[in-house]
Amino acid sequence: MSWLILIGSGLLEAGWATMLPRSQGFSRLGPSVAFVALLALSMYGLSVATRDIPIGPAYAVWVGIGAVGTLVADVVLNDQRMTAPQLLAVLALVASIVAVRVTSSS
Repeated sequence: MSWLILIGSGLLEAGWATMLPRSQGFSRLGPSVAFVALLALSMYGLSVATRDIPIGPAYAVWVGIGAVGTLVADVVLNDQRMTAPQLLAVLALVASIVAVRVTSSS
């Protein structure tokens, strides 16, 4: 269950990271509130997951999911282009996230 919470928390991290530029320096209320709420939920999920998962692997997976999710959101929502080298780098990051999970003792 902790790993599912951690995955959800990583997705929430991608959510708050996506909201950050939309807040325009916290000058827009809606995106600013969404940023704070998603950030709080993401951190809470990470803290709950670390009750059973050591912080090292938990943080690595959380950050990795957030980074990949934020990049995918940018491509989808902002019509950004991804180059072949960037795609390879993202696939390597996903493989690394999976490797951390698979090699984790918890």
